[in-house]
Amino acid sequence: MVMPDKRWKDWVVKAGASAGFVGYCPVASGTAGTLVGLLLFLLIQGSLWLHGAVLTLVFFAGVALSTRAERLYKEKDSHRIVIDEVAGFLVTMLGFSHVSWPVLAVAFVLNRVFDIFKPFGLRRLEKAPAGWGVMLDDVGAGIYSNLLLRGILAIF
Repeated sequence: MVMPDKRWKDWVVKAGASAGFVGYCPVASGTAGTLVGLLLFLLIQGSLWLHGAVLTLVFFAGVALSTRAERLYKEKDSHRIVIDEVAGFLVTMLGFSHVSWPVLAVAFVLNRVFDIFKPFGLRRLEKAPAGWGVMLDDVGAGIYSNLLLRGILAIF
């Protein structure tokens, strides 16, 4: 069976925006998307250049994919869109390499807390147009998480 062109493009958008359909997880899809980010980090850690390149690709692809996915799903920042969680966790871990599992767990929790509660102006970032708003609040949560994780590690 040959898939018509538009349906194929829609399938690609949904697959990308949902991080390989992980966003379709019926419970805690954002947490599931963050786990994808953690797994991706484990694959690319050790090379700051590669980490930066992958993060840049995920971010800009995420803006485009989530813009289109919002139209397909007919809702703003659908729970099925989790590419933003992937990018947010990659930001959380930017500059870290070969960390222990406890550090990864703390990073994961910090990222989820900042993403869910959106303190210190993060909620304003979600008001940016289309896919920019979807992605920017998670990048902001990643920045806060990264900085707090550095502080925690400096103390302990």
